Amino acid sequence: MRKDELIEYFNKAAPLRDQWKRRNRAYYEDLLRLLRFIIPQDKCILEIGCGTGDFVAALNPRRGVGIDISSEMIRIAKEKFPKHTFIEMDAENLYFTEKFDFVIMSDIVGHLEDVQKAFERLHTVIDEKSRIIVNYYNFFWEPILRLAEKAGLKMPQQRLNWLNQKDIENLLELADFDVIKRGQRFLFPKKIPIISSFFNRYLSQLPFFRKISIYEYVIARKKVFKSVNTDYSSSIIIPARNEKGNIENGILRMPKIGSHTEIIFIEGNSNDGTLDEIKRVVDKYKGEMDLKYAVQEGKGKGDAVRKGFALAKGDILFILDADLTVPPEDLPKFYDVVASGKGEFVNGCRLVYTMEKGAMRFLNLIGNKFFSIMFTWLLDQRFRDTLCGTKVIFKRDYEKLTANRHYFGEFDPFGDFDLIFGASKLNLKIVEVPIRYKERTYGETNISRFKHGLILLRMCLFAMRKIKFI
Repeated sequence: MRKDELIEYFNKAAPLRDQWKRRNRAYYEDLLRLLRFIIPQDKCILEIGCGTGDFVAALNPRRGVGIDISSEMIRIAKEKFPKHTFIEMDAENLYFTEKFDFVIMSDIVGHLEDVQKAFERLHTVIDEKSRIIVNYYNFFWEPILRLAEKAGLKMPQQRLNWLNQKDIENLLELADFDVIKRGQRFLFPKKIPIISSFFNRYLSQLPFFRKISIYEYVIARKKVFKSVNTDYSSSIIIPARNEKGNIENGILRMPKIGSHTEIIFIEGNSNDGTLDEIKRVVDKYKGEMDLKYAVQEGKGKGDAVRKGFALAKGDILFILDADLTVPPEDLPKFYDVVASGKGEFVNGCRLVYTMEKGAMRFLNLIGNKFFSIMFTWLLDQRFRDTLCGTKVIFKRDYEKLTANRHYFGEFDPFGDFDLIFGASKLNLKIVEVPIRYKERTYGETNISRFKHGLILLRMCLFAMRKIKFI
């Protein structure tokens, strides 16, 4: 009976739906801006609880489908957007034979009789690469929104339940989904030039104000349950500048990873004979291992990594610093995370286990902790160590990252932020693997604490504009 009453209510409300959206356009414009940031154009999109179809059309999908429990909402959506598909369907009985890249559930969980059942039905329309986007009002605002409805400032709602972000995350977990990231947005509900932008794009993302933002969202993916696939091949990229004394040791300590292990040295115009040593080692072990090398034309580790990844033939791409402060013996841990589907981008973490004495200078440690806090806030994902040189990603995902690199530009001379920002923008499942950080046994670090620290800080400020303050 409650569901019948809900259907009847939305059928009656359907003719006024667009009028209410225009009156509260600041909210819908902000939500659309977020969805456009998350969802690239030309994707297959399903919106559950699509109303009169505006989001489906505005996201420019390759295929756009909307479902709603209200036949009248669907009728209006079909009239407004005939090129897209709109179907009367109950989210708790969702079924399609096709799979979608993104599924949107915007402001709908409060109307569902069984939210967990609706989440479980999502498995019929997604695969491991699909992403689920769920947003709903912040529980803090419930009394204010009720008053706004009574005052005629907001479309009245018939809610069956009110869930906060933790409730939604728990229900997604029960339905076998991984939450990739979470966030809060929107503070000022009326459209006033400059003021609305200041409150909704900037102030709402700062500590404290985030907690009282009007709506919350989570991005989730299908939880993966499978054993490690040993059929993937691996490419280990080793940028090397003035690391002559570590080259052969790195080869001798390198384990076999996956079905085939390719090792690629990218030499960075050293002055200690590193290139000659690489040539000697490649020649010495060429019958036993798949070894390659190239000389870097540009500068910086980021340029070396991009060159190495472009040459790589393996399914899974690794970065290993030539100083061997991250032990080569730990690389199978990274492989296992990616090959089992537990993560899609793996970042090494040096700040869990006790380090060897002298492995990291005190100011470097402080800088690493600062950037870990900064990135956790920037990307709405927990980071302990953003600057660990060891990172792992599927080649297919890296190719998507490079295709999307224009969004940030090739601004990162180190390569760490380029990969982390790119992986986050693609909504990849990011996992950190703790490693034991060793003291280098040859040479000196190529990192300047103050000069490079300022560059990293500038990149964070740049990322605020491109990622946070959207």
